[in-house]
Amino acid sequence: MAKQEAHPQEEQLMLKLFSFKDDPLGFVLYAFPWGQPNTPLANHDGPRDWQRKALSQMRDHILENNRKVTHGNVPELMKLARASGRGIGKSAFLAWISIWLFSCLPSSTVIVSANTEQQLKSTTFPEIRKWATMSINSRWFEHNAMSLRPAEWLIEALKATTGYDDAYWYIQARLWSEEAPDAYAGIHSQMGMAVLFDEASGIHSAIWPVAQGYFTDKTTHRFWIAISNPRNPSGEFFECFHGNRDQWNNETIDGRSVNENDHTLYNDIISQYGEDSDQARVEVYGKFPRQGDYQFIGRGDVDDAIAREAVDDPGAALVMGVDPARYGDDSAVIAYRIGRDASSIPFERYKSCSITELAEHVARGIEKYKPNAVFVEGDGVGGGVVDVLKDNNFNIIEVKTGGGAQDKDAYANHRTEMWGRVRDWLPTASLPAIKELADDLCGPMYDFNLKGQLKLEPKEKMKKRGHASPDFADALAVTFSRVIGRTDATTGRSRRRQVANDMDYDMFG
Repeated sequence: MAKQEAHPQEEQLMLKLFSFKDDPLGFVLYAFPWGQPNTPLANHDGPRDWQRKALSQMRDHILENNRKVTHGNVPELMKLARASGRGIGKSAFLAWISIWLFSCLPSSTVIVSANTEQQLKSTTFPEIRKWATMSINSRWFEHNAMSLRPAEWLIEALKATTGYDDAYWYIQARLWSEEAPDAYAGIHSQMGMAVLFDEASGIHSAIWPVAQGYFTDKTTHRFWIAISNPRNPSGEFFECFHGNRDQWNNETIDGRSVNENDHTLYNDIISQYGEDSDQARVEVYGKFPRQGDYQFIGRGDVDDAIAREAVDDPGAALVMGVDPARYGDDSAVIAYRIGRDASSIPFERYKSCSITELAEHVARGIEKYKPNAVFVEGDGVGGGVVDVLKDNNFNIIEVKTGGGAQDKDAYANHRTEMWGRVRDWLPTASLPAIKELADDLCGPMYDFNLKGQLKLEPKEKMKKRGHASPDFADALAVTFSRVIGRTDATTGRSRRRQVANDMDYDMFG
């Protein structure tokens, strides 16, 4: 390669390492002194099973991208998320990816972030520097506290033979700020790009869409990797496994399943806090906790309701709830609930349907199931659906979610009140196993206004955090707009005449 700067053995090493540009696992096995005496890896024969699997999946992704480019198609970004218990080698895994891309694809860029500045400076980036020091090409790196850059002789050697520009060739620790998320932007690479999030559960949601902007260059080597103990049952990392799970290569790793791990710590956590505790879920099983701070409905209550068999109560009223779609990405949803049973009659979802079409779907549901009450959310386009149905002589109850709550001491508006009734209902209820419904119910946060009233997070704010509109959950919540009488409460009256009956009925009893 560069005659004046690199020794022949160095040139050979360059060629060898460049041959691993499509094979991160091969690089890791070759570059580090696995099993060699008098090294930190003397007692280790290679990556752990979960690390090998992830590195192999990255290799397969690159090879598939190469095939796409060969056939004139655009290569895809790989998004990889791992939720895990403690001590599985997360930071080491991120270090290997950083060093592999730097070593095998000159002019590539690696951005490394973590949940806090302290984590980034004291744990994540020192781990990268440690593995760079152990690497077979350790002399390629120039170190400082927040970056690794190529040595000057290496830059000159590559420029002389390949023309590679070193402008964006580095591994950089990058801080972020939720107050100024756009300050995190501004880095690109036409050769290869990796954004690595350590303890990703704690990285603010405002940073994630900014990070997405790093990947505008359509290269075959683009990786967004988020790895963490799953401490927060909301936010963007949570959505990697729930609302956005189809966009991410995601897996959950139980710390006890990892080879070479000492299980004493895990056993102590389980013994101290209990098998079903949130501590065990997060620190051992790699599962999200059941409920986070300011989360209106906890995941545990939702999961329990999904697992619970439907309650057989023949006297319970059948109620239909309709949440019309407002925006292009939203869906219109029709929900059915028989007292504590929301799982026996399937929910219906419709995308891109007109007011008239949705009204027709609702009408068919009314004729088929003959509900005791039909609630339609009447804000926005929902008002048009209500009008069409009423014009066709259907008995419809229009729900104004932004209106005043019946319990004005507790709730800021009617929408929050309906969701509050859902939350109170869940511990004895049954839900269908619909992923979108579960994610929707766990999505909104809550706060209190100056009057001390509970206020549910608006849909618009949820979308800014990266959450989808909770269409399924809103349809269910609408069924709690008002109390509906039991069908067996008044002798001689038919179910059809029980619509919108305001008699007292303990639907939670």
